[in-house]
Amino acid sequence: MPLKALDIYKLLPRKNCKECGDPTCLTFAMKLAAGKADIELCPYLDENAKSVLGATTRPPIKLVKLGVGERSFAVGEEFVLYRHDKTFYHPPGIMFRVLDTQSEEEIVAVTARVHDETLTRVGADLKFNGTAIVNTSGTVEAYAKAVAAVEKTAGLPEVLVSDNPAALAAALVLCGSYHPLICAATPENYKQMCALAKQHGCRLVVKAPTLDGLAQLNRDCAAEGVTNILMDLAPQTLGDFLYRSTEIRQLAITRTVPDLGYPVYLDATAFDDEDAAIALGIVKYASVIVTSPLSPASAKAALTLRQNIYTDPQKPIQMNPGLYRVGTPGKDAPVLMTVNFSLTYFTLQGYLESSRIPCFMLIVDTEGLSVLTSVAAGKLNETLVRDAIKKSGVENEVTHRKLIIPGYAAPLSGRIEEATGWKVLVGPRDAAEIGEYLIQEWKP
Repeated sequence: MPLKALDIYKLLPRKNCKECGDPTCLTFAMKLAAGKADIELCPYLDENAKSVLGATTRPPIKLVKLGVGERSFAVGEEFVLYRHDKTFYHPPGIMFRVLDTQSEEEIVAVTARVHDETLTRVGADLKFNGTAIVNTSGTVEAYAKAVAAVEKTAGLPEVLVSDNPAALAAALVLCGSYHPLICAATPENYKQMCALAKQHGCRLVVKAPTLDGLAQLNRDCAAEGVTNILMDLAPQTLGDFLYRSTEIRQLAITRTVPDLGYPVYLDATAFDDEDAAIALGIVKYASVIVTSPLSPASAKAALTLRQNIYTDPQKPIQMNPGLYRVGTPGKDAPVLMTVNFSLTYFTLQGYLESSRIPCFMLIVDTEGLSVLTSVAAGKLNETLVRDAIKKSGVENEVTHRKLIIPGYAAPLSGRIEEATGWKVLVGPRDAAEIGEYLIQEWKP
């Protein structure tokens, strides 16, 4: 079980040192308990204390990074079973599968899609993460050719799937320096797989049908010097995956079985209902999910679900403050001010687009609070609006000085006029009425 701050404090030497930043080391102990400090910052700890503290203060699930460059991604380092307890931190990588029996043109098309396809939702660009290349031919030559086709198309994280160490070795000559994930080590071949992983700095999937088998295999690979591990639970059904993944998460975050403290790998293509497997993997702790190239509808569903599950439930989704255009507004276009709560923004934007009246949206930073909440909390005020006008450059975009504010912000209208020098018009409370309001009331 993880140690509490007081337990950690008792193990510290309690010297007055700069590293701890606190004469009694209590602050340092609290940071260690929260996982926000490194035990190596204290030079006075003996090896026994470091061993005890290291096992209890490091993240219960190891952080593993796949790929290099801007499209690399990290998985693991999770702390809770349920996202509402705190949050989930590292969204799973969704990897499209290609086969080395496919033509080069087919492989290139799938890889290009992974590289280029983007779903913009709630102000975020959602993408797939990489490509999994499967050695279905069983030959070294075909596999190397497929990996080469992926490599020349896009620099994306890769999963190399093969039972043939020789095929993996040939592929790693082409992409080994880019930290691919190789799949999979078993009790029979783990020494060969570990040798490849160590030689090329790869991440390694280990595969066993039982939790005891996974824990033992993880220990064996660690003894070979490989610790960047993901676990394939070898489920026969989606029910198997749900049960095993949940049990592993419980055992890992409570540190009951530290040898299971690694991210989980899921091959969704092994199931008849692939969409269900993807959804289950996203909500139940899979960190890398391999799928067939998805239809547009399935792709949007998977990306949307992943975004929803890995959004911090304790923080409202926010838009970046600034000036946004609806249509092609001219110098006499209306300027509508609203808050940066994403639901408010997208609701208002939708109704403005439906009205077909070009306009500007001035988004002010209320820390993601809605209009009514931000007014009540004092987050929306005349100073904030004045500064937003200056910073956005809206004064250079329009010739008039009229600002439409939300109906629920009406109590601030006079103060906003005094602070900004703009004439304030109070809009409707319901965004659905904004089109009719502009038609009747807007006169530049």
